[in-house]
Parts: sequence; structure tokens; C-alpha cells
Amino acid sequence: MSDNTTTAGEKRPPVILCIGMAGSGKTTFMQRLNAHLHTKKQPPYILNLDPAVAALPFSANIDIRDTVNYKEVMKQYNLGPNGGILTALNLFTTKFDQVLGFIDKRAPSLDYILVDTPGQIEIFTWSASGSIITDTLAATYPTMIAYIIDTPRTAAPATFMSNMLYACSILYKTKVPFILVFNKTDVKPHDFAVEWMTDFESFQEALQKDKTYMSSLMNSMSLVLDEFYSHLKVVGVSAVTGAGMDDFLKAVDEAVVEYNQEYKPELERVLEERRKKKEADKEEQMARLMKDMAMEEKGKEVKFGASKGKTPLRGNVDEDEEEDEDDDDDDDYGEFERRPRYRREVDSDEEGDLEAYKADMEERRARSEEESLKRFISGQRLE
Repeated sequence: MSDNTTTAGEKRPPVILCIGMAGSGKTTFMQRLNAHLHTKKQPPYILNLDPAVAALPFSANIDIRDTVNYKEVMKQYNLGPNGGILTALNLFTTKFDQVLGFIDKRAPSLDYILVDTPGQIEIFTWSASGSIITDTLAATYPTMIAYIIDTPRTAAPATFMSNMLYACSILYKTKVPFILVFNKTDVKPHDFAVEWMTDFESFQEALQKDKTYMSSLMNSMSLVLDEFYSHLKVVGVSAVTGAGMDDFLKAVDEAVVEYNQEYKPELERVLEERRKKKEADKEEQMARLMKDMAMEEKGKEVKFGASKGKTPLRGNVDEDEEEDEDDDDDDDYGEFERRPRYRREVDSDEEGDLEAYKADMEERRARSEEESLKRFISGQRLE
């Protein structure tokens, strides 16, 4: 086996996600692989993510059916079969951190981790829960996709091309090592498929036998997929007889090496970018906070000088301005003090001076009104 340990010496067993079309033999393949590993004294850790399976031919360490009741979900949310499976998987994903904790505890004693997915392939490959589970496992363990193909049903070029296109889409969505597993080789050998993938002219000859409008489309698509084939690991197995299981385990070891050399550095790069982005956002927020605090402190220190038509604030006036203001107050008081009738000593009562000033102004107003009345009566023009 390849080295599945980290630099710190922690053992990281590979995770094999078994994905395939309905009827391709995923569960049967899982059963055969589980039995094969037990004979090699390497019992795997098995997760079942199919909530609608009636019975499993193997015992799962973690079973989604123990957490979510698929039929009850359909009743409560008024869903159909596919909607019930998707909702059950979504509910299970909310607790996947606990699942990962169980795996971490057992990881040092494990050699393989097997994951069986729902029969409806699109529910796992194109749902948010499927992406979360895949990314979470791939962030910690060497994770790979084992794409199970029903070999007898891919004998036709159109069906073969359809399977390859779907496999290509899954590969570029998950971005993890990919293994093509041609199952049911006891019924039909997979040699024709390997030949079509490696020899372009051989596939062209098979297409010439097809006279439908699809032949031209498949001819164009085969050119596109030629590069895709070069990055795939292909094995043929029989879930019934157990043939090809050793070849599959060799492909798993190669996928672990690919994970450590290509996927893991890319994952670390992405995580480092996220860390730097978080630090940059944190520094930016801190800079904004400091700027706001500086503006607030500056606002407290602003001196509100006397403007035109406004009285200056006493608490913020310079000492020179205060001295000038004191001088003006002295002049006003001196003018008041020079009035002949109400001159007071410096230590006189200010309240009494104010009353006297008011009385004087009232007397002057009354005298002015009296003079104006007299002139009006005598016929003089008011000025």
C-alpha cells in the first residue's frame, strides 16, 4: 500500500465514494469489496448514505437510516421519493461534523473508508449536501470517486458516450482523483471500452455502424473526451465473482499518490488564500474602527471660535480672546457706572444696579411719550 500518513505521523486512510447510475451494481460492489478486504484482514469503515435502501447486504458503521426516517420525511414535508431522499440527505449533512468526529477516532486503526451513495446519482453529485460531504472528507482524508458503470449496458456507442460525459462532469465538479470501475465483467468483458478510450479510430469505426443523427454529435464529443480519458484510471471488476478487486485496490493506491501530489497542495493553497483573505478583512475592519475613533477624538478637540452673529462658547475660547472680552466687559461697566444718577461703588449690589437701570429706562420712555403727546396736541408734526 502507499503511504497514507501525514507529516505528523497521523494515519489517513483513503475514502472511496462509490457513485453510479441506478442498477449499475454499487451496493453489490460495496458488498464484494467489503468481503475482499475482510479476507485480507483489513476491515473497512463503512458509511451508508442511501436512506431509501430496503436492506443492506453488509453492516454499516454509520447508517443514515439510523438518523433520518426517509418515509417520515416524505409524509411531513409532502415529498415524492426523490425529494424525500434529497431532504433526508440534507438533514443528515447538518450533523456530518459528528460523523467526521467518529471517523477521526477510528482513523488510526483503519485502512479504508467506504461510502455508499443513493441510487439516484444526481441527488449526491449535484446537491449541496453531496458537495459538503465530499469537500469535508477530502479536506482531511485522501478522497476519490469510484464511478461504477454497468458494462453490458455501455456496449452501444451512444450509451458509452453518455456515461463518459457524466463521468467527466463529476470529475470536474468534485476535482478529486477518479476511478472508472466497469462492473459486471462476468457478463461482458470491458475490453471494448478500454479500446474505445485508448484508440480513437476504433471508436470511430463503431460510430460508423450507427446511422442515426446522434453519430455526428458523438463523433465531435469523442474528440473532446480524448484528453479526458488520459487522466482516468480504468479497472474492470465483477461484484459477483470478485474478479478485479486487487486491480481496483492498486488503482486506489495510485489515487492516493495523486491526491497527495496534486489535490492536497491545491487544497492547501485554497485554504491559505482563505486565511489571508480573512486576515485582510480583519485588518481592514480594524483600520476603519481606528479611523472612526480618531475622527471622534478629533471632534471632541475642535475649538468652536466666534463666528459672525454667534456668541463664542466660553469653554473653547483662547486666553487672549478671554482677556479681550474681559476688557470689553470693563468698558461696558464703566459706561454704566458713569451715568450720573446711578453711579455705584465697585462693591455695590449688582441686582440693585439692574433694578435702578430698569427704572431709569422706564422713566425715560414715559417722558418721551408725554412729550410726543404734547406736540401732537399742539399740532406739531411727529418726528
